[in-house]
Amino acid sequence: MIRMEVGRGRSSDTDNGSGNDSADTSAGGAPSPDALLPKLSDRDLKILRYVGREWGQVLEGPQAWRSALPVDPSLGGYPDAVRPKRFGRFVPLTGLPAVEAEEEAEAPPSPLGRVGHRVRRVLLGPPLAGTAIAAERMRKLVALPVLSADALSSVAYGPEAMLAVLVLGGAAGLRYSLPIAAVIAFMMLAVGVSYRQTIRAYPHGGGSYIVASDNLGRVPGVIAAAGLMIDYIMTVAVSIASGVEAITSALPALAPSTVVIGVAVIVVLLVGNLRGVRQAGAAFAAPTYAFIIAVFTLVAVGLADAAGRGFQPMPTPRLPVTEGVTLLLVLRAFTSGSTAMTGIEAISNAVPAFRPAEWRNARTTLTWMVTVLIILFGGTVALVHLDGVVPHGNETVLSQLARRTFGPGVMYGYVQAATAAILLLAANTAFNDFPRVLFLLARSGHAPRLFLRVGDRLAFSNGVLALALAAIAIFVGFAGNTQSLIPLYAVGVFLAFTLSQAGMVVHWLRHRDQAHWRKSLVFNATGGLLSAIVFVTAGITKFTEGAWVAVLVIGLLVLLALRIRRHYDLCTQALALRPHVIELPRQSAPGSGPQVRPAAMHPMAADTETEELEEVESEERPEEVNHLVIVPIARLDLAGMRALAYAASLGQPLLALHLSPTGTEAERFRGYWATWGDHLPLEVVVSPHRAIVAPLVHYIETLHHQRPDLTLTVILPEIVVRHWWQRVLHNQTAPRLRRALRPLPKIVITTIPFHLPR
Repeated sequence: MIRMEVGRGRSSDTDNGSGNDSADTSAGGAPSPDALLPKLSDRDLKILRYVGREWGQVLEGPQAWRSALPVDPSLGGYPDAVRPKRFGRFVPLTGLPAVEAEEEAEAPPSPLGRVGHRVRRVLLGPPLAGTAIAAERMRKLVALPVLSADALSSVAYGPEAMLAVLVLGGAAGLRYSLPIAAVIAFMMLAVGVSYRQTIRAYPHGGGSYIVASDNLGRVPGVIAAAGLMIDYIMTVAVSIASGVEAITSALPALAPSTVVIGVAVIVVLLVGNLRGVRQAGAAFAAPTYAFIIAVFTLVAVGLADAAGRGFQPMPTPRLPVTEGVTLLLVLRAFTSGSTAMTGIEAISNAVPAFRPAEWRNARTTLTWMVTVLIILFGGTVALVHLDGVVPHGNETVLSQLARRTFGPGVMYGYVQAATAAILLLAANTAFNDFPRVLFLLARSGHAPRLFLRVGDRLAFSNGVLALALAAIAIFVGFAGNTQSLIPLYAVGVFLAFTLSQAGMVVHWLRHRDQAHWRKSLVFNATGGLLSAIVFVTAGITKFTEGAWVAVLVIGLLVLLALRIRRHYDLCTQALALRPHVIELPRQSAPGSGPQVRPAAMHPMAADTETEELEEVESEERPEEVNHLVIVPIARLDLAGMRALAYAASLGQPLLALHLSPTGTEAERFRGYWATWGDHLPLEVVVSPHRAIVAPLVHYIETLHHQRPDLTLTVILPEIVVRHWWQRVLHNQTAPRLRRALRPLPKIVITTIPFHLPR
């Protein structure tokens, strides 16, 4: 159900337009439909009042403009010609200036658009109102598998990545597996405890980007975000590659189809996450729990068998020695095994996705995850050591352990199926967190604003799509080979770990008045130091194996983010309201509004007659043209004011139209309008499912059906950029609306370009 509310533009005198700022930084990475419409500062409000006084002096009788409207902007109902014919109905609500509609009210008006809309609804489900955000949040038992799948699934490839390096030194190299695993387990504990402190300090969501930006500055924050983005892209690619490898270990005949299977799984994950957090979580929870049970059982049975022989390790196969056991070899094995730590930060990034109390549930879930991860990782490495298993190309280490422990039976199949399932679905953690990082970057101006948009299923749809496309490109480019992808993995995540924990150290130094700040500082300093060691080690030892690609991409992302921020700063400066920028011609006679026909003063008096008029554009003389000017306006900035000024200068009945994603933002905009002076009629259309073009088209078409004899002139403000690449940094509402309105009769579309300076 879509609820499309149309309210009057007048607001109370006491409303200063401040409203609630849902885009506030305290909201962390929570879905925020209002984020596209930032709150005005006190300085902006002061300038807006000044500009409004200038408008009042020019118009000299704004009430005449309001009374002269030839249509009823509150609608009251939709005519049959505008209603969806099959999938929806419109029901007027008695006593309220609102219309309630089925979700097809937001379908595109073209036949092809409606077909695409229906396909989308079949795949993704019906749209969700903004009030459903709370229902879309996760409880702990769902959040654990959804946000921990990445970390827990690394048990399937982290130990193997470590052993694949140590085996180069033969049996002497494998002796270091237990000490290295112990150090990695300690790092898991230290970093996990560190992120518990982060959640306590940032209870509304404290991912690496927020923490680093808040405490270290803009550039370190952007570097941390770039590292996280690379980590999440690699999480999808590596998880899918490892999952497909688990499948081909059990079914070698499928090996030639590795790339096809991997891409198909990424597409399934894309569709699942576009359906929303709650549905994706419910679908992906079972495989994670199945994997936990499978590995726990494998470790328990394997250790029980080892206890029967007094924990004596089985002899390993004869191994050729290709490298000496040097410090460099040990460090390479350490960094490869540390990939088992990826995903630990996911919960701190997604605190807003939890049910209240969010921070407490997030800390509890993080504790569960770290405990389970340490047990599974340590148990697996111990079992590998006791069973004398070594990695080889035809079968994964976990598959060898399961085959030795259970034999080629049902339990072996269960372990392999559970492993493949969690590896394939572990990428879902990245699909939860990558769009949040992009949302935060876009909110601060370091990424295109299209990533601020919350989809109709209350998911960051554009961010989800961007992650899927990037992961598919990486997966196909490396042919789904896990060992080729691993070197690109550790650099980004440990860079983000290091900057986040360093930021927390600065945070505690700044907030020494908080309880237990010294203990928290020690935890974060320890986690940051260990993360820095892994980052530097990985950067050096894995540089020639592919880590240079990750370093290069991170650098390019940082430069791009800073360039985007520079562009948006220029836009803000250029679009900022300034006094003495509004120039309107005065009316020839003070207080005389635009002249209209007498029938236009009573738009609802002859509904029956006007709806039966033939819609023929047959005006041949100027006096036969009856005007209504409509200005869709998103923000009260300089571009919007120029569009209003141009429209008012035409001397015709004028209606301003604002589309709002929430009732809260609608009231906030009405407050801004009142602060400006309420000089022109305003209607606010609330589209709770965040559709933009379709509600505007339906509204304008309904006004046309009220008075088919009117010529509606739609004046669209549009930002014109200097360079082609800057187009993606701005929404394309004006061209989309222009294309959608062009097929409608008796509608004239005018664009008021605002050219950004160089």
